[in-house]
Amino acid sequence: MLALTAAIFGEFRGFHIQAVSRGAWFALAYLIVAGSIVGFTAYVWLIHHESPTKVGTYAYVNPVVAVIVGYFLGGETVGPRTLLGTLLVLVSVVVITTTRAKKPAAPPLVKPLQQLAEE
Repeated sequence: MLALTAAIFGEFRGFHIQAVSRGAWFALAYLIVAGSIVGFTAYVWLIHHESPTKVGTYAYVNPVVAVIVGYFLGGETVGPRTLLGTLLVLVSVVVITTTRAKKPAAPPLVKPLQQLAEE
């Protein structure tokens, strides 16, 4: 849909497919396979085996993995702000995954609807 919209607005006028490097095609294939198919499959499996709170942390970890892959495989530079952001994300994920859920201090004042229906 976005590609069609871009074509309608003439965004591809200066684009030449021959100018796309082999590395760019490899990166695109990696994003399609690892980032989408494998990532979604792992997410669906994990949602059946862990709490939604823990599973939701994947969204925070994905950019960290992308930075690490870019650094080691893509030769990208990592500055102090990126390192600080990565550290904050990782600390947050550790806090989320290791903190136990608090139990309610007192029973609810109102009976749940299911209990009222059973009476």
